[in-house]
Amino acid sequence: MCRPDYAKDTSARAPAAVKNCELSKDDEWLVKFDFTSFSEEIRALGKKLEMEQGPADVAHLNKMIRWSNSFAAVGLMTMGFGVNPISIICLSLYTFSRWTMIAHHVCHGGYEKCHPNKNRWSRFKFALGTLWRRFNDWFDWMMPEAWNVEHNTRHHYNLSEVTDPDLVENNLQFLRELQVPVFVKYTMVAFFALTWKWFYYAPNTYKELKLARMRRDGVKIPPHINPSDQITFKSALFGENYFYSFAELITVVLAPYLLLHFFIIPLPYLALGQQMGYGTSLYWNAVKNLFLAEFLTNAHGFLAVVTNHAGDDMYRFRRACRPFSGSFYLRQVLASVDYSMGTDAVDFLHGWLNYQIEHHMWPNLSMLSYQKSAPLVQEICRRHNVPYIKESVFLRLKKTVDIMVGNTSMRWFPEPFENLYLERDAIVEAAALKSE
Repeated sequence: MCRPDYAKDTSARAPAAVKNCELSKDDEWLVKFDFTSFSEEIRALGKKLEMEQGPADVAHLNKMIRWSNSFAAVGLMTMGFGVNPISIICLSLYTFSRWTMIAHHVCHGGYEKCHPNKNRWSRFKFALGTLWRRFNDWFDWMMPEAWNVEHNTRHHYNLSEVTDPDLVENNLQFLRELQVPVFVKYTMVAFFALTWKWFYYAPNTYKELKLARMRRDGVKIPPHINPSDQITFKSALFGENYFYSFAELITVVLAPYLLLHFFIIPLPYLALGQQMGYGTSLYWNAVKNLFLAEFLTNAHGFLAVVTNHAGDDMYRFRRACRPFSGSFYLRQVLASVDYSMGTDAVDFLHGWLNYQIEHHMWPNLSMLSYQKSAPLVQEICRRHNVPYIKESVFLRLKKTVDIMVGNTSMRWFPEPFENLYLERDAIVEAAALKSE
């Protein structure tokens, strides 16, 4: 039987359900966990980091943009001259970094308060409004406004709950339960890894955008429709999608990127080939390199993105929590994992997704702030005995695939403690409102 120690935290009495609960060995740290102290330290650190942001953060962003654009330049200038690894890798790295580093943090508002050019580097302007803005700022399979809803709101503020649209264990339930040899499951995972951005992410983010608009307009969802169910290219193709038609998915979401990125951007090589006597070969070389880079950047993104919140050491939760409450901060640690980190080169190759714990605690900070914050968060977690997981991304890939194919399952956070912490959040919020 667990006997939690609340001597340091007297904001509420421990209910009987908590006092008498039985904890697994992995959950024994909860017995003496000082929830209030941990929450206050994390909250204070976040405010300090935000106040310290300034010109250095903008300079660092510009540095990462130069690195990203350099890969684009090399890839674009070489992609017509034969199918080659240099073009493929450079084009892949540009696509990957433009999304995971630049668009990701700008769309979260990471530079909202410190960047002097608010007309572009604002979450309310970046890649939004017109196809031209999307093309210049962040051009990918996902519509930026759809991704902002799905990722910035739904995923971040429902992390590892049933309503989290990126909950791997929930989204891959069909594969986990599929009665086929395990090598068939691994083959399916490999297919997902090479195609997931257009096959899953673009359709599902667009679904979340349509769902958000329906809720805003007061449109009732039929009772037989589960809004948490993922929408993929396949489900849209076969009409298993209440929110939009397959034709809408193609024309609004996928076709602009498919046509412009893969067939229109390489057109200068068509003219160059005619001038040099190579006919259309330079053009088709460029097209091939772009498609091969697409497979590579999908795999790179799968490795760095999909593995962030999956594994048998990651927690799931039953109830929603208030944003930036004590429960919120704790959940970001317990349902996220960091990778190798510390230098711009290492962090660039990870797409700055190696600071997932810190990013989920404070989504609106800069990349440079996450570099600064990680050792501090790790120290706070160490003192409070909160499991802070930092491992190789390749080890996390293994743990994620095990979840996807059903070899392992995520762990559920002990329900009595989940309820207790939510109650304490409500007490803190009520006290704050009363003091205003």
